[in-house]
Amino acid sequence: MTAAPDHPADERPPLSERLGVRLRLVGTALFAGVVVTAVSVVAATMLSDPTASVETAFALGSLVFGFGLLGWSGAVALGRGIESMQETLDTQTGWTEPDARRAMARIIGFGLGVMLGAVVVGSVVLGLV
Repeated sequence: MTAAPDHPADERPPLSERLGVRLRLVGTALFAGVVVTAVSVVAATMLSDPTASVETAFALGSLVFGFGLLGWSGAVALGRGIESMQETLDTQTGWTEPDARRAMARIIGFGLGVMLGAVVVGSVVLGLV
């Protein structure tokens, strides 16, 4: 959970602050995706065909990216309705649209990082082979 903002409810934080938070959110997930891909592609290359390991990593990254994109759009489209339904049913699950969008943005960043990592590491590994 994130801390409460230092700004009053009716005042939005400056654009640079909002952009910084979003870039940090997606950037850390992107970096994690690149690191995971680098380690897994190098390890898989030692055990099997380098081309197959790069292609598999890219395919899995695109699958994660697509899932995140679908989840993010679903949270945007249905978020207020789900929140309203939970309030009406008094479920108290704590699910909110902003939290769902934030989670899906991280998944999108990770999938993008895996795809970018597969391209970069694949270029290096296949260039050495």
